[in-house]
This record gives sequence, C-alpha cells and structure tokens, in this order.
Amino acid sequence: MSTQTESEYKQVIALCKDVFEKKTKDYGTAWRILRLPSITDQLFIKAQRIRSVQEKGVQKIEEDIRNEFIGIVNYAIMAIIQEGLSKDTPLEIPYEELEPLYDKAVDETLSLLLDKNHDYGEAWRDMRISSITDIILMKLYRVKQIEDNQGKTLISEPVKANYQDMINYAVFCLIKIENKS
Repeated sequence: MSTQTESEYKQVIALCKDVFEKKTKDYGTAWRILRLPSITDQLFIKAQRIRSVQEKGVQKIEEDIRNEFIGIVNYAIMAIIQEGLSKDTPLEIPYEELEPLYDKAVDETLSLLLDKNHDYGEAWRDMRISSITDIILMKLYRVKQIEDNQGKTLISEPVKANYQDMINYAVFCLIKIENKS
C-alpha cells in the first residue's frame, strides 16, 4: 500500500477522533445507552441522508455530507467499542479510558485496510463517492440482517468486519472529498 494512502487515512482519522473527543467532552458517553441495532440505525440514517443529498443534488439542512461521513466513522467505532465492552461496564466512561479503545478499533481497522488494499490495490481511488455510499448502505442492510439473526451467519463475515468496512469506505470518501477541494 502506498504511504500516501496511509498518511491520508491517518489525517482523516485524526479529524474524526478530534470530533469524537469534543463530542464526548460535550455529551459524555450517552451513546453507551444504545444497543448495537440502534447504533446501526444511526449509521443508516447518516448514510441514507448522504444518498438522498447525492440523488437530489440539493440539501435543505446546511450540514455538509462531509460531517455525515465523519459521523459514520465515529458511530462505527462506537459500535466496535460497545460490542467489546462487558455488560458491567458503566454507562459513563471518561475520555481518558475511552481513547485507547478508540485507538485500538482504528488500528485494527487500518490493519484490515492494509491487507485488503494489498489484494485489491487502490481500486477505491477510481470509485465514485456515490458508489461507495451505496456500498456503505449495503453493508448496513447486511448488518441489520445479521442482527435480526441474533448475530449468527452461515458463511458471512461477522458484524464487526462490516463496521470496519464502513469505517474504511467512509474514510475513502473523506479522502476523496479533501482531494477535490
């Protein structure tokens, strides 16, 4: 994988982590009350809004789709963190304890990206943001089905792998958006 992609990836993640940190300091970890299917639905809302704006070419709410992709990254990381916590974990987690969990989720997801990029090359660079949005939505429908099946799959990747793919696809979109401007 090119060091350019890894560098761009880390810049985007730094932006996402900054937003995550500030929101955690504003709201605490209120998101911890959400069950995984609720986090999946939050991801779905963000991806659906992006697609709707892409299709209509107009948006009535002035929040840029860039922020929605940042939200996808952060909600997917929240889902990975939430999935890894025990039921006894307190609802409120200080940022200092949460940060290493965020970093661990990012490191594992970046490692997955490096492996996949080795096999696929940088095909994502030639993809349209709208196509990547569709893939994120497809991943969300897959996760919803797996959740409806109580997490059981016959041959498919587990939920966590789908969350990781969503993170990577959202990061790709953010890189593409940054490169356009």
